[in-house]
Amino acid sequence: MSKKRELIIALRIYILLWVLVIGFLSIYLLRFSSFKETKDSLAELLTDAPFLVAMQILFVLVYLCFLLIRYFIRMYSSRGLQYMGKRLVLGIILPILLIIGVLKTIIYVNGNEDFDYTWDQTVENTTGIATNRYQMDGKHRGMSVFGWTHDNEGRIDPLIQNNIEWIAVIPFLYQKDERTVVMRTPEAIGQWSRRDSVFLSTITELHDKGLHVQLKPHLWTRDGWRSNINQQSDEDWDLWFDSYRKNMLHYATMAQQTEVELLCIGTELRTSLKHQPDRWKALVKEIKAIYSGKLTYAANWDGEYELIDFWDQLDYIGLQAYFPLTQKTNPDLATLQKGWEQHIPMLKSLSQQHNKPILFTEVGYKSEAAAAIKPWEWGSYLSIFYQKKSDRTQQLAYQALFDQLWKEDWFAGMYIWQWNTHTDPSDAENSLNFSPRFKPAQNTIAREYGR
Repeated sequence: MSKKRELIIALRIYILLWVLVIGFLSIYLLRFSSFKETKDSLAELLTDAPFLVAMQILFVLVYLCFLLIRYFIRMYSSRGLQYMGKRLVLGIILPILLIIGVLKTIIYVNGNEDFDYTWDQTVENTTGIATNRYQMDGKHRGMSVFGWTHDNEGRIDPLIQNNIEWIAVIPFLYQKDERTVVMRTPEAIGQWSRRDSVFLSTITELHDKGLHVQLKPHLWTRDGWRSNINQQSDEDWDLWFDSYRKNMLHYATMAQQTEVELLCIGTELRTSLKHQPDRWKALVKEIKAIYSGKLTYAANWDGEYELIDFWDQLDYIGLQAYFPLTQKTNPDLATLQKGWEQHIPMLKSLSQQHNKPILFTEVGYKSEAAAAIKPWEWGSYLSIFYQKKSDRTQQLAYQALFDQLWKEDWFAGMYIWQWNTHTDPSDAENSLNFSPRFKPAQNTIAREYGR
């Protein structure tokens, strides 16, 4: 075959791949976004270096598969089925089976744990309606939950079953990176998009089941971290805050309309707090003019809370509570309990200083052996290949948290990170992620939330 013809075939595959990927992404995004938002998202993807690199890698893989298939078809035509089958088995199937075997062995070794946990189903709530222990002790028995749709039939009952009473509903705000001047904003404050309608219906369903709701918009950046936003001038900072303000007034309007019980006005926005303290105070006043429920801000555990001089205008001191508890892998319960002793005096003092209760707007532990060393660190889908799974460490970390903090009168409760409504028991078998679902930690949470 001539080089020119080969080039034409490769070009056709390349174009077809782009059409299929863009078509799939368009269909997916249109489920949650308007046509304009979808168009903007796709336009941004086409200038995103990691996405473009990923597309080239995908093309190489697809083209190699095409060459292999064509090679074996030609071999069958010229040498017969028996010869083709022999080459296919020796050259492709056996190496793939060998690789799969090695990977499964690694997964088994890393996922195998000597932890015999006895599940206690008697602590679960099987009534289908949430209890309201919050009215008795003022504690938020919370969970950060993802995976909502327009129809959440069957997704809410498992939360109630585990004595969860407060749900953090988390819309994502979006900007490309730490230097983005204007983040994505709604077309008009209080004009609901297709994505907003999912949250509106979800909040209604949660309230119908007797659950309380915290609306907690998160700013998400594709590159970098929201805590490190870095604008080049005061004018750029003002433009950034104008776009953030528009988003927050939009969600304050949603919170008021749906009678949400708690609104979080910001999460881990350290650099903005440093540069724009007056604008934050003004925003709190604007939100209060729209929304009549309770307010908090989610400050990172490592000192960000000291930058906030408007705690007196809020109802809770919110903390993203990823405090390190130990330097050991596979710690025992006593070690984890002792790890909290270095943090509790600060927490109590912070509460007394502002005369406000402390609310853990996020707290979580991965199910891996080093989970309590740097709890804030995320893993990946490949973690099971190089880290040791430990449902025991995750379960004990939650037990220590409840043992040391739940009884404190200045502690208003927590929102555990995180619960995905789409997961099933098989997902937990080799998962090292934060989710306690279908793991022993889930049963510990149900027991302690149910006390």
